[in-house]
Amino acid sequence: MRFLNLFKLLIITTFVMMTIAAAVVVGGYFYLNPKLPSIEGLSNVQLQVPLRIYSSDGALMGEFGEKRRTPKKLEEVPDLMKKAFLSAEDNRFFEHPGVDYQGILRAVINLVKTGERGQGGSTITMQLARNFYLTSEKTYLRKLNEILLALKIERELDKEKILELYLNKIYLGNRSYGVAAAAQIYYGADLDELSLAQTAMIAGLPKAPSTYNPIVNPERATIRRNYVLSRMFKLGFINTEKFEENKNAAVTAKRHRSALGVYAPYVNEMARTEIVKLFGDEAYVRGLKVYTTINKRLQRAANDSVWNGLVAYDRRHGYRGVIRHVELNSGNNPGADEDAEDASEVAGKLVGKSDLLSILKDDNNYGRFVPALILSVNDETSDVVAKDKQVDASDASQDQRSATALLKDGSQIRVPWSGIKWAREYVSVNRMGKELQKVSDVIKPGDVVWLAQDPVSGWSLAQIPQPQAALVSVKPNTGAIQALIGGFNFEHSKFNRVVQAKRQAGSGFKPVVYAAALDKKYTPASLINDAPVVFKDSALEGTWRPENYSGKTFGPTRLRKALYKSRNLVSIRVLRSIGLKHATQYAQNFGLNKSELRYDLSLALGSTELSPLQMSRIYSVFANGGYLTEPYLIQRIEDADGSTLYEADPVVACTSCVIKEQTREEQKRAERQYLQLRDSQQQWSTEIVDSEVLVKLPKQAERTLEPRLAFQMNSILQDVVLRGTARRALALGRKDLAGKTGTTNDQHDAWFNGYNPDLVTTTWMGFDQHKSLGNKETAARAALPIWIDYMKVALAGKPERQLVRPDGLVTMKINAETGLAATDADTNTVFEIFRKENAPAPDLGNAAPVEAPVSGGDANAIPEQLF
Repeated sequence: MRFLNLFKLLIITTFVMMTIAAAVVVGGYFYLNPKLPSIEGLSNVQLQVPLRIYSSDGALMGEFGEKRRTPKKLEEVPDLMKKAFLSAEDNRFFEHPGVDYQGILRAVINLVKTGERGQGGSTITMQLARNFYLTSEKTYLRKLNEILLALKIERELDKEKILELYLNKIYLGNRSYGVAAAAQIYYGADLDELSLAQTAMIAGLPKAPSTYNPIVNPERATIRRNYVLSRMFKLGFINTEKFEENKNAAVTAKRHRSALGVYAPYVNEMARTEIVKLFGDEAYVRGLKVYTTINKRLQRAANDSVWNGLVAYDRRHGYRGVIRHVELNSGNNPGADEDAEDASEVAGKLVGKSDLLSILKDDNNYGRFVPALILSVNDETSDVVAKDKQVDASDASQDQRSATALLKDGSQIRVPWSGIKWAREYVSVNRMGKELQKVSDVIKPGDVVWLAQDPVSGWSLAQIPQPQAALVSVKPNTGAIQALIGGFNFEHSKFNRVVQAKRQAGSGFKPVVYAAALDKKYTPASLINDAPVVFKDSALEGTWRPENYSGKTFGPTRLRKALYKSRNLVSIRVLRSIGLKHATQYAQNFGLNKSELRYDLSLALGSTELSPLQMSRIYSVFANGGYLTEPYLIQRIEDADGSTLYEADPVVACTSCVIKEQTREEQKRAERQYLQLRDSQQQWSTEIVDSEVLVKLPKQAERTLEPRLAFQMNSILQDVVLRGTARRALALGRKDLAGKTGTTNDQHDAWFNGYNPDLVTTTWMGFDQHKSLGNKETAARAALPIWIDYMKVALAGKPERQLVRPDGLVTMKINAETGLAATDADTNTVFEIFRKENAPAPDLGNAAPVEAPVSGGDANAIPEQLF
């Protein structure tokens, strides 16, 4: 009887407790449910995706944002990846209603047994709820909220959508959110390129992304990976063979950056700045895709040409020394006569004593340069080389002189004599030490140095160049920037010299002055005296005695020759003749503001400070036949869903098409007419069709140079390449190239502004500190080679193009000395092009040079022999 009473009491107590528990649950539900966040819109949630910058041809150039994420549709995620996550996190995902009561029961039993709260019972849906709406703190209240939210989510979304959101939302360490980002960061691969072991490694990360990070903690990560593999095996997702094979697989994870299609950090920063101005900080999480005008192939060529140009300059001026020196072993220092085998033995001994690799642990790569520790040097030469120095020059492979170096990855490499012998001592910008005879003249064991590797010539000694360089390349007809590099290495100098540096333009500005002269009735045949001149001008700080670069004078000189030979004294006389007021006003036709121009005669020599981007705009006017276009970088901005938020609408120089002049109001009127016509389904009239077509055509750029004048200037600038200061560009084997070199006082700046009708490219080299590049470092030696290397790639396979010759020009044979029409008696003659109304008369007497031409003109003609 007593037992029966106790049993009844137990039944009643249990019932009461269950009633209380049910009341608590129901009460908690009614208390918490109104406070739960709304999950409306979860199915269309905007995941935080970084800002991404692309080239015009779709190559990723960079991304900005704290969270690395690449959202994927569920069908884009490999089946094996889904099964791995289900095995690790929630194998009953497709069976429970969002809450796995079996898991919760296990967690309760653990609490009763241990008295501690632990993980357990968190389904994928519950984790999703926590990631979107809750914190990660372990409290009973948060767990209850998590359960209620999971149930709510399951009522609103199907299982597939929940799994898709989870696989894109979950944090997986190293700033990666979602499985696609994790695959890229840990393995540099797309999802479908991962092995089973790699897939399991990623699936094991949600439990503790830091603890199981395979990069920093490969041992614990392997344990977790193998747990995931065992779960997959137990659930029948993989067979025994796959399980055994992959649980013993090596850990291959390492830190990967986004797989960039092209390296363009200066472009990325320019684009990022503009996008943040438009969208604010939201730009970093909204998933914007910014498509620039950059051409991937040309940007790579720009990177190579600037790098190689600066390295070549630096080698011409000598080696400034090693990074530092460390004592490898005071008792046994590898000497100059150690061979490679001895060096390896010594290195092996030293590693055990002082850990040579630790010497390089704080030295990071500098662009394409890698730090290295010199282990030994070999100064011995072969008998053939010793007897015949010509062999050394023609067959470096017979020279045994070399150095053995240790890289950060532990590998040892041989640096041949051909990669060392350039490193004569740097004495000053104009002087180097004597030629090297042996390796130990420049490096010795224990030196930490920079090395560079060439795919053809192998390893070589290197150093970080002291000057800087910049390159910008644009389409002259639209202003679309095709390539841009603002310095030697962005990570170490983010100053963008293409847009932020204002440097004296040097002789590169002379074409602006000469174009203004042609507008004032000069002709290419006008004679100007190339003779010494002295000015007293308070604006020029007293007496000014300008000179030609050569220090020589050449007497009466035709205007064409004066420009392609870059005669300073002629340029000054031309500017004085046409007047500063006219010259500065005319410069506005090239997009320049009068306020930024020097208002004295030094303007003729390029004393005005301009950026490389401004120079490229100036030369675009010459290249496109006289139209003023605006350089631009951003072509299109897309939102995360692919919708277009912005599309560039540049003005276009249309020299080969006919576009009727029309105002913006006329364009809108034509569009309205078209829409009305479409809605009424009327028969199209020719007039309306024409209007509709015109609406779709681009806006026409303003033509700021008279067509014949532009053609004439192009002709003269082609002579700069054919017979002037840029003759090195003839190496490209083209006849459609034009441009102008520019070298400032004491070689502080070296420029080349060159083009053909399809592409304008400006290159600049100089020190940020405004000091001399060296006596011999003219534009033709410092800046022009960079331009040539770039244009060799940019114009490869492109047909030659000449500007269309406008009407109203005549080609005449003239006397090369007088500039007048040639007679039958003249023997020194050349062809010149004039505007028809300004063609010169025959020379009836002795012609004297003039300051302003009597019968000048706006000529536009290329001598026939130039074609």
